[in-house]
Formats: sequence, C-alpha cells, structure tokens
Amino acid sequence: MPTIDDPRAFLRTLYDAAVQRALPAHNTAAFLPAPPATSGSHQGRTLVLGAGKAGGAMAAAVDALWPVAAPLSGLVVTRYDHVPPAYKARPGRIEVVEASHPVPDAAGQRAAQRMVELTRGLTANDLVLCLVSGGGSALLSMPAPGLTLADKQAVNKALLASGAAIDEMNCVRKHLSAIKGGRLAALCAPARVVTLLISDVPGDAPEIIASGPTVPDASTCADALAILRRYGIELPPAARAGLDSGAFETPKPGDAVFAGHEVHMIATPQQSLEAAAAAARAAGVAAHILSDEIEGESREVGKVHAALARAVARRGEPFAKPCVILSGGETTVTVRQKGGRGGRATEFLLGCAIALQGEPGVHVLAADTDGIDGIEDNAGALVTPSTLARAQALGLKAADFLDRNDAYNFFEPLGDLVVPGPTFTNVNDFRALYIA
Repeated sequence: MPTIDDPRAFLRTLYDAAVQRALPAHNTAAFLPAPPATSGSHQGRTLVLGAGKAGGAMAAAVDALWPVAAPLSGLVVTRYDHVPPAYKARPGRIEVVEASHPVPDAAGQRAAQRMVELTRGLTANDLVLCLVSGGGSALLSMPAPGLTLADKQAVNKALLASGAAIDEMNCVRKHLSAIKGGRLAALCAPARVVTLLISDVPGDAPEIIASGPTVPDASTCADALAILRRYGIELPPAARAGLDSGAFETPKPGDAVFAGHEVHMIATPQQSLEAAAAAARAAGVAAHILSDEIEGESREVGKVHAALARAVARRGEPFAKPCVILSGGETTVTVRQKGGRGGRATEFLLGCAIALQGEPGVHVLAADTDGIDGIEDNAGALVTPSTLARAQALGLKAADFLDRNDAYNFFEPLGDLVVPGPTFTNVNDFRALYIA
C-alpha cells in the first residue's frame, strides 16, 4: 500500500470531498416537484420558505432549476455571511436574509414573522417548498406566546453551554417556539408542502433538523421539562407556565395538517463520509467509516478515536495501516470556564492530541462541514505527531487549554487551524484520522 507524502493536504482533500458531496447545487434537482398546475382560472403559486446554514445555497439551487415561466417567490433565512457570493451579487426570485447563529437575534425573529405573513391566503392549489438545514433552530426564531426574544436567547445560551445533545436542545427549542415543531406546516394549510432537508443530526431524523418546522413532533412538553431539569436550566415564568400546562404542545404524528406533505432528504452525513472514503481509496489508501452518528463529550470522543488510532499504528488492529478512519455525528462541549475560544471540532482534537502523545504516523483532521466551528472563523484544525512538541516549544500546555475550553487559542499559534470560510452546506462534524 502506498503512503501519502503530505498527510495534511491529503486530509484536507478528504474534507473537501465531503463538503462537495453535500452542496445543494449537486443534490436538489432530483427532488424538486413539478410546479402547481392551473386549476380553472387560478394559477397555483409556489412559495419557498426556509431556514438553515445551507439556506442561501438551497435557495440559489432552486431558483436556478425552477422553470423561468413558472411563478416562484419566497423568503429564506441563513447565517450571517452564508449567502453564496454569486447569489448575493445577483439575487434571484427567492429573497435570502441573514441572521445570527447559534444564539437567535432580532433579524431571525423578523424573518420568521415575515414567513408567517407570507403563508396567509395560501390555497389548496398552491405549493410551499420548504428548504431546511442545520442551524434553522436559531435562525428561525419566533417565541411562543408570552415569551420574548430575550427569553429565547437566555434558554438557548444555557442549552449550548450545558453539554445537552442536539435532540435534547431541539426538543426544548421547538416547544418554546411559535413556528418550529411542525407549526410552520400548520400555518401553510391548506397548501401542499414539500420539504427538502440537508441533515446535520445523528440518525437524520427530520423532526430534529432545525427543530422540524414542517414535520410532526412526537416529543412533548413533559419531555422538554425533563431535559431542562436534567441540565439545571432555569426558565422564565411564562415558559414554565406554557410547558407545565401543555399550552406549548406541538402538532403530533397523524395530525391531518400533514396530510399529503412530502419530505425528502437531499444530503446526509453518511453520504459525505462515503465521498471522503472514495477519495481516500482513489489515492490508494484503505478507508473505514466508523459511524455518522457519533455523539458524546467532544474531548472524550477525541480520546476514543486516539485509542483506536494507536491500536492501528502499533498492532495493525482492527485495521491494517496505512488507512483512513472516518466518522461523523455531533459531539457536545460542556463549558467549564467562560472566555475560552473554540468549538466541538477543536475540543475533540485537543483531547485527541493529548491522548495520542505524539504517536508516530498519526495525523488527524476534524472540522465542521459548514466551515465554522462554533462561532469562530475556522472549521476545525489538524493534529500531527509534532503537535504537542511544537506547542511545548511555544510554552503552550495542552491540558491547560482544554481545562478552559480554549482549543482555538492552542491551535492558532501552531498554524494548524483549518479555515475554509463558509461552505454553504451543513452535514455536521467531519473527522478523518490517517495512520501511515
């Protein structure tokens, strides 16, 4: 088996292959419905609504593919600086606005309110095309009755710092929302709704992606309260009252409001891992996908990956070297000290680097496929056999940075950050370990 002359460039090639596989321009055409037919004198309209980090790219893809003569309009909200440059320079028929992620802001609230207004007057002859991707939970912010944006922001910040898993966070978010958890679909009635999804969650569950604005929700107010108790998160009185009374309950499976609706998954984490594996094999290196559903505390998941890499490097088990080990999913970070910089990917890598202790022949890349790790300007970083030695030469003690959740400031002076900029898609965590 061949070895790779430049492991850093090789791992970056795998990341790029994963991102390319998830771009809306490559995945949308096969799932677009036909435009509404004319019924009598009424020409059915097509309204596009959407939210998520891939929202701008999804809107651009639909606009390019939709027949020029067919009516098309709508509104999509994405993260700041996540509109593809070409679409921003020459906007199409679908308006794209920007808002804050991961903590919602007034721009996201205004976008949600405008979407509600756009649903008024829809008929059974109309089509609503919903473009949903990860990040939509924060970007599509409409507090439940009695709650304020400040209430939602406070709960959201607490959830992000708690170490809660994505399904737990989104269970709470949808029950404190007037538009998520299937409520957007209810607002669109009696129009036909077709939802196109890009998955950023383990298991690709539609009701979890962006807190499922157009799909049924089986979770309950009681579930949300249990999660909040588990992580010791305080609630504003109006939120507590709405959950205690069940007033904030979401539309459930079997509800007639979802009759005739369609849901299509157009890009998934597994597909991106398979694309990266194919790129590795094309370079003559064996590739093994662990799972696209790995969850857990980022630093601990890093330790487990390091143990597997050591076993391969030292004993050739469970895989023969050289090889690439790939994984995806969504890990979590429990914030122990405020003021640190970094996200899931860099915290995973710092835990991994400490556990590897400079293991010869092991290189690791971890990065978020949306191009942004948490709220920083990097997608992730790289670990090499020399990482800890180079850090020590600069007076950087890895364990200290991990203790204060400050992985960004550990990798930045080493020149090991991965900074692709926004990718305009989002299929969550990407991890690749190359064992030479």
